[in-house]
Amino acid sequence: MEEPISQSSIEDICKQIHGNLGNITLLVRVFTSQSMQHECQKIREKYMEMYNEDLFDHLHNKIDGGASKTCTILSLLMINPHERDAIVAKNAIFKERDCVNYKALIEIYVGRKSSHFFLIQQAYQSKFRRHLDQDIMSIEPPHSYQKILMALSASQKAHSADVSVHIGKCDAQRLFQTGEATSGGFKIDEGIVLEILSKRSIPQLKLTFSIYKHIYGHSYTKHFKNKYHGEFQEALRFVVKFLRNPPKYYAKALETNMKGKTTNESSLERIITSQSEINMKNIRKLYKNIYEMDLRDAIIESIPIGDYRDLLVRLTMKSNNDL
Repeated sequence: MEEPISQSSIEDICKQIHGNLGNITLLVRVFTSQSMQHECQKIREKYMEMYNEDLFDHLHNKIDGGASKTCTILSLLMINPHERDAIVAKNAIFKERDCVNYKALIEIYVGRKSSHFFLIQQAYQSKFRRHLDQDIMSIEPPHSYQKILMALSASQKAHSADVSVHIGKCDAQRLFQTGEATSGGFKIDEGIVLEILSKRSIPQLKLTFSIYKHIYGHSYTKHFKNKYHGEFQEALRFVVKFLRNPPKYYAKALETNMKGKTTNESSLERIITSQSEINMKNIRKLYKNIYEMDLRDAIIESIPIGDYRDLLVRLTMKSNNDL
């Protein structure tokens, strides 16, 4: 683990940046050489103090062909994770007309700790003068993801941080009895599902679906792949898959976004930036196990050479702690 940068080092870095604002390659090297993203935030603060200029605004608003993508990622490294998630949520809802990125929202609602989720909602309201939950509820046309997101929002307010095997078994049994055990074939009781999603913490929900698989020999969403498949089942299947193993979801999502017909760069940026200091070590391990290739090599193979590719590679290779 690198030592935290000293105040004098921050000043030297700011001087170097100030004299080379147009040198994107240097900026990539400077910001990814910091051991933690909070040190990037310190550089932003010191730069503002020294030059009365906001590096975030400079990089976020810079439009220079392909460099704009690189500058956008660099700018996101300079803000708090909850503020970054607030921006991701806003873009997920409003960036593309009539095309809400529900997967990006699920990553936030399921993949963040309750304390962090509360800060995201605060940052969203402070930055955009809007309420995140209200914006989701107001999406038109209505979608099953909205119901699930609202239930998950309530689950983030669950007071108990402890998980209970007993509660997990009871909830798994309710899901079975209102699903597989019903006469006439598999059915899904949306009311029961939404009630459980809204009343249990994210760790408790994860335990419940693991217990379901242990007791009944298959995942709760097994039957969602056949004739019972519908919009609500599709959304719930994605949520359960993410809940049970986020690193595996991210590994597969990175592969899909890199190796699809067209590279989905916005998804790559979102996942790599948000996970570079949290789960990246596990994501890389799972990616290699599944695809027999290091994630770093996959990025190099899929993205054209340049600062953008170098930045993504550096973020996936940063030292990190699994929080």
